[in-house]
Amino acid sequence: RNITGFDRVMLYQFNKDGSGHVVAEDKCGDAESFLGLHYPATDIPKQAKELYRLNSLRIIPDIHYEAVPLQPAANPATGQALDMTLSILRSVSPLHTEYLVNMGVGASMSISILCSSGAGTKGKRQLWGLIACHHLSPKRLSYETRTICEFLGQAISFEIITKTDAEDLDYKIKLQEVHSRFVNTIATCQTLDEGLRQKPSDLMDLVGAAGVIFHENHQLTSFGKTPPEDLIAGLLEWIDRQMGEEEVYSTDTLVTDYPRFSPHQDVASGLLALRISRAQRTYLLWFRPEVTQTINWGGNPHKSTIADRSLRVSPRKSFELWKETVYLKSLPWKTCEIEAALELRTKIIGIVLRKADELALLNIELERSNMELDSFAYVASHDLKEPLRGIHNYAAFLLEDYSDKLGAEGANKLATLMRLTQRMEALINSLLHYSRFSRTELTFQSVDLGKVVAGVLNLMAISQPTPTEFRMPRPLPTVQCDQLQVVELFTNLISNAIKYNDREQRWVEIGYILPKEMNPNWPQHLDRSQTVFFVKDNGIGIRAKHLDTIFKIFKRLHAANSYSGGTGAGLTITKKIVERHGGSIIVESTFGSGSTFYFTLGQPT
Repeated sequence: RNITGFDRVMLYQFNKDGSGHVVAEDKCGDAESFLGLHYPATDIPKQAKELYRLNSLRIIPDIHYEAVPLQPAANPATGQALDMTLSILRSVSPLHTEYLVNMGVGASMSISILCSSGAGTKGKRQLWGLIACHHLSPKRLSYETRTICEFLGQAISFEIITKTDAEDLDYKIKLQEVHSRFVNTIATCQTLDEGLRQKPSDLMDLVGAAGVIFHENHQLTSFGKTPPEDLIAGLLEWIDRQMGEEEVYSTDTLVTDYPRFSPHQDVASGLLALRISRAQRTYLLWFRPEVTQTINWGGNPHKSTIADRSLRVSPRKSFELWKETVYLKSLPWKTCEIEAALELRTKIIGIVLRKADELALLNIELERSNMELDSFAYVASHDLKEPLRGIHNYAAFLLEDYSDKLGAEGANKLATLMRLTQRMEALINSLLHYSRFSRTELTFQSVDLGKVVAGVLNLMAISQPTPTEFRMPRPLPTVQCDQLQVVELFTNLISNAIKYNDREQRWVEIGYILPKEMNPNWPQHLDRSQTVFFVKDNGIGIRAKHLDTIFKIFKRLHAANSYSGGTGAGLTITKKIVERHGGSIIVESTFGSGSTFYFTLGQPT
């Protein structure tokens, strides 16, 4: 004010919602003070703010000036109006001059204060505020004085940036400590959900929230004080629209912006949303409760403009102190809190990518080991058959030629030896058959599963002529698969359903479930985007403790001579067939009541 001689000089800071307030003031004599007063966003529209951002200084020496038209009005060469954005001599909006008249101002000057771009912006410098200068009468400034004012504006801008970076330094240091501790925790966990559960208090302290919700693939995990989970799906759709291409969104007026949350202002008046993965629908949603505030306005903010009888819009005329109690707002999110959330996202993505690389290396090593194991199993089982056959033949010769000399006990021992060799040969044949599955190329073609099952049932009628009712609620579809292996798949499942059943009235049901027909009661561990097939029976069932082991090779749950024997490799081969088709298989069973095998047949792996 000493440099320019203006009657009043104010430092005016903008808020995130576009409104502003006077944070410093120097005035002459007994002039009315505006220090601490707030002004609505409509007092300085967005277009005017953008002009202030582009122009470091704007001066009106006399608000009663008469505008001089530009001649010609359009550029003769292009036909376009001249862009006067950066012109110091450009006229101002009549609405603005009338606004100044209502304030009793005769001349004004505004010096722009710019700061670094905030979190979530595109990188351009933002308008932090203005040095607003008012004079009661017309006032002109020399070029030298205006240059000094521009320099002061730039110097203060750099000072504001420095002070902003140093603001809440202790709090920022605390956030960094929480961030480091939390990242170290989630880095040691197998899944992100598991990591978040380890230290939920750190997750909330990271941004100063009272509650947080983790959302991934339609699954929710809540910590602290949060709104009802049944409202989150709609909130996420709304957040996506607000975010656009950004990865973070924050508001301290959620219940005003999204009225469905109005009943929950006590926990969710403020929201900070972080999108970690669009494809996986992975989000972190932090919430803050309502904090009642009293704001001193320079005039009623709800009457920022008025309309006269001619419907002409005019600026408001009253700037007297007007107090307002503000509800439905939380404490605003600090820039450092938003930056902490974005940094967390970067760390999480880095951890996920690192784990993906580690898993890829493990899969390569596992695939190599499996190939070596398959080769070994094939060679070993093939080479074992010849000496085993020799043992069986020599035992048969001994029993035939020397049974009278061996006696009854010796003959029984040789007969037992022959049965053991037959059992061993059956196991080797199963192992050889299993090892061939990884060595045989699949031939994918369109296969009518209805015909496949009909052929299997005809074979069952010959090989296992046990009275059984076969149920097929509807015709099975046609799928892309290897026909020979899928025949074996249904053969194993249906024959087991018949074999392990001691009821007088046996039945086996073969069917499928389309994705659109699934409900929450269907198995959770199968891909619900695929058709799920099933083979269901009313047999002896499986105890719960054995459900995780039945697919292991040679794993039998009964004696070797019970239920028509068997080697225990059938379900292992069945699982291999399903996995080679890109699917998965699980079993649900109630001991004594029956079992249901669910499986999918996806694309080849």
